[in-house]
Amino acid sequence: MAAPQIPNLNSLRSGRGGLRARGRGRGQPGADASAEHQDKIVQNTDNDASGSRMSAVESGYLDDPFARAFITEQVSRRYPIIHRGTYVRTTAIDQLVDRFLATDPDQPKQIVSLGAGSDTRFFRILSKRTSLPLIYHEIDFPTNTSQKIAAIKRAPALLSIITSHLANHADLAISADGTSLHSPIYNVHSLDLRALTGSTPDLPTLPHLSPTTPTLLLSECCLIYLPPGDADGILHTLTTKLIPAPTPLSLILYEPIRPHDSFGKVMISNLATRGIVLQTLKKYSSLFRQRERLKRSGFASGQGASDVNYIWEQWVSDAEKERVGRLEMLDEMEEWVLLAQHYCVAWGWRDGERDVFAKAWRNVKMQDLVGDEEM
Repeated sequence: MAAPQIPNLNSLRSGRGGLRARGRGRGQPGADASAEHQDKIVQNTDNDASGSRMSAVESGYLDDPFARAFITEQVSRRYPIIHRGTYVRTTAIDQLVDRFLATDPDQPKQIVSLGAGSDTRFFRILSKRTSLPLIYHEIDFPTNTSQKIAAIKRAPALLSIITSHLANHADLAISADGTSLHSPIYNVHSLDLRALTGSTPDLPTLPHLSPTTPTLLLSECCLIYLPPGDADGILHTLTTKLIPAPTPLSLILYEPIRPHDSFGKVMISNLATRGIVLQTLKKYSSLFRQRERLKRSGFASGQGASDVNYIWEQWVSDAEKERVGRLEMLDEMEEWVLLAQHYCVAWGWRDGERDVFAKAWRNVKMQDLVGDEEM
């Protein structure tokens, strides 16, 4: 799914009047909107996500030589609080992904990104490794996949990363309508995730998806904008039908949390004025509930969750904090802490005999959940 305009760490700005939305997430308008209009909002809102990433790159927060390839309009400079949030979100997920890839590096691995939009992670991973037995999948609406594929075709650097890891250039196939790309290493699937809820007897075909390769699922502000039953159904389909046990399988989630305090209530209220509902937020409202969700979804070998403020404090080195701090003056420290405490990264895994994810993530620092159970 694409990225509608909601307030989150990539896109929230502040002012004397409070908080207002500028950017990335997965959203849904009010009940009076038609389904067609609803989907169009979801499909057409990835631009701010890529713009926020590009602004963070240009400001020195992130190293991403591929971000510009997916920009079609002039990018306005984002605020420091947005840059820092973009930085923490990106580097936190990068750390977990890199630990997975570095564990038993010669063993084939698979990554499936839900609602990938214009994300550049595949190209960043492959550009740093001459040899990596990896199959990468992205799933999104046709409108967004066609834009991404068109950008790839326009950029020789992106195409060369794909083809340089193929035994034969003919192994790269783009559909006639330009909405799907398939190869033994990189696949862009044109698919509405709701097709994976299990509500129909027949599942869509995802070429090159391996049911037996250790797999990491990524969901960055994606499942939260679906009804809880649909979000849970998608995970059930992925964990029991597409990648069933005993294949090692994991999930990394990036989502907002803690809607019940004053900050969370303001966030929800502001979203409601825009007709946007974070549909699973109340059900999975805390770090504790996110971990329990992962366990119930089949990731029973282990679970972890930490909010973005904790990740900034505990995962980022002192030297890196100093570097980031020198880039811009962040004079909204209280607001930063509040905002960062309302977003989290959660991860869970189901390991087989090789304990791939237990080895990869055994030393990851995890936040204490005392007092978090009822939030």
